[in-house]
Amino acid sequence: MFLEKDRNNSQRAGWIEIVCGSMFSGKTEELIRRLKRAKIAGQKVEIFKPAVDVRYDEEDVVSHDKSKVTAMAVQNASQILFYADDFEVVGIDEAQFFSNELVDVCDQLANKGKRVIIAGLDMDYLGKPFGPIPSLMSTAEYVTKVHAICMRCGNLASYSHRTINNDKLVVLGETESYEPLCRKCFVDALENQKKAEG
Repeated sequence: MFLEKDRNNSQRAGWIEIVCGSMFSGKTEELIRRLKRAKIAGQKVEIFKPAVDVRYDEEDVVSHDKSKVTAMAVQNASQILFYADDFEVVGIDEAQFFSNELVDVCDQLANKGKRVIIAGLDMDYLGKPFGPIPSLMSTAEYVTKVHAICMRCGNLASYSHRTINNDKLVVLGETESYEPLCRKCFVDALENQKKAEG
């Protein structure tokens, strides 16, 4: 579905691809797969991640299945413009942690002829649209929504349910803090939490 760019066609425009979904759905794994294919095609590739995401590594982008690729950690989206000039393909992981400035940054990169591949959560722990992802989904040429498996019933999961008591929007964590749930199990879990709180 995603053809590597024809290097001989200098007139070809860039584009934006989004890989989104819940936690444990394979977003980063898919991002890494696409970037590896671009490298095999001889393209210049760079991947960026928000500096706040240090769960697995301060620099590498690491998927839950331990696939990894060296990345550049940046404090904000505008830094990506500064560092991405020499690259044909730009990957961005955990995009939900960037501000809405990322939407303009990605548009600028695509307008310069770059292929921009973004991975991130589309919803927060309350099931609400998360960060710049919804806006990026509306401006992207290609959107892929991936799913995990619901940890309670085995259906497809679209929601990242927080299992610890913390109401901050951003809480870095893995299986000790989050579980993927389908819509029904997610709604049930939120109702049970409300009952438990009072």
